[in-house]
Amino acid sequence: MIDIHSHILPNIDDGAKHMEESVAMARAAVAEGIHTIIATPHHKNGRYDNTKEMILPLVDQLNTRLQQEEIPLTVLAGQESRIYGEMIEDYEQGIVLPLNETTRYVFVEFPSNDVPRYAKQLMFDMQVNDLKPIIVHPERNKAIMEDPSILYEFVRNGTLTQITAASVTGHFGKKIKKFTHELIESNLTHFIASDAHNTSTRGFRMQEANQVIQQTYGASMLYYFMENAQYMIDNATVIGEEPIKPKKKKILGLF
Repeated sequence: MIDIHSHILPNIDDGAKHMEESVAMARAAVAEGIHTIIATPHHKNGRYDNTKEMILPLVDQLNTRLQQEEIPLTVLAGQESRIYGEMIEDYEQGIVLPLNETTRYVFVEFPSNDVPRYAKQLMFDMQVNDLKPIIVHPERNKAIMEDPSILYEFVRNGTLTQITAASVTGHFGKKIKKFTHELIESNLTHFIASDAHNTSTRGFRMQEANQVIQQTYGASMLYYFMENAQYMIDNATVIGEEPIKPKKKKILGLF
């Protein structure tokens, strides 16, 4: 299994505090059946600025340590950037780091409560520049929960999305779980990832999420998510199913 979103690098953001915790997270990942994981530290979120040149050496250090410990996990480089207007320029200057370092896929995080007005234009401009934006954890964004047509428009226009395993399983609460499944059923998401920060409160939960997906939607849906992760790290094209516009009234009925 491939996990495309994690905070496993030591002492760089609110994930692993030190190398020993990174190693513990690696062991937990392997226990879940994960063999490849992308380290995606926060960038430009108001607390952390983690540029490409800061991330790559830590990925190398962690991989070296895992080899020494004989832990069968490969760590790839990535970054979780909070949306900001200069993302394209910073990508060109080597500050914004795409997933698996050399692909065209870039994580984009929205603020928790809203979607900036310029986001639509930025997503368009990124694609014009041959970048492939992936909106992370949209199921936890207040504005999107209140009006899922916002996400529908992004997906309809070529943006991809990634939901969190803990949202699928209900660990963020019943409302977020129900909304997450609405997104799956509406073809509004393309990846499931752990967004793991530690081994306790924000663990992996990938195995549990996969079981929920298979039991609820069948093996074909599970394979769809797993194959997309492989396509992404290979820089191949991820093509989603035709998105369905969610019924706003139905989803608003959650509240």
